Amino acid sequence: MFRSDTEVIKRVQKGDPLAWGQLVKQNTGRVFNLCYRFVGKSDQAEELTKETFVALFKHLSAHHQVQRNLVSWIVCISRNLIIDQYRKARDVRPALSTSSSGDKALQSSSIENLNDLWTGVAKERNQNSALLHKNLQQLSPDLREAVILKDLEKFSCGEIGAILNLPDVTVRSRINRGRLELAKSLRRRSMQSQNAAV
Repeated sequence: MFRSDTEVIKRVQKGDPLAWGQLVKQNTGRVFNLCYRFVGKSDQAEELTKETFVALFKHLSAHHQVQRNLVSWIVCISRNLIIDQYRKARDVRPALSTSSSGDKALQSSSIENLNDLWTGVAKERNQNSALLHKNLQQLSPDLREAVILKDLEKFSCGEIGAILNLPDVTVRSRINRGRLELAKSLRRRSMQSQNAAV
């Protein structure tokens, strides 16, 4: 219906309900999925999705100039709300992992092996999805968000760097560490399932 993000934004700023409706419709699924992958509960994900669009509408109504891709901006708003909720729930800022000794080994880990593990853990898609989600929850927030944005939301490292306000090297390191920790966790669960079946 609208040709570009800029056109949609301008129409929303002028009070066009069709433009706002289209923007919400096109992005609700992505925002909900992102929130759900972080919080793991449908009701919380729904609430965060609503809050994301309320915040977006406030920014657009104030004629905010969008300096980046609209989808990246929406994801950035959603991420900030997720972090705020996480901090309120924990009442403590999450500690960053400072271990760099394994970074070189992590960077050389094979993505093909990870994909094999991800697809080989369970036979049915629903089991895979539930298992992957459960294991994602075990990652630290920093690693989880990097893996989700890269492997599940399909953002490029450059886009992730812009969303997280991090240099490319840090983004790649977090993705690699997150993938490796996730693969180890999936492998352990797979071995436990095999042993239980014997």
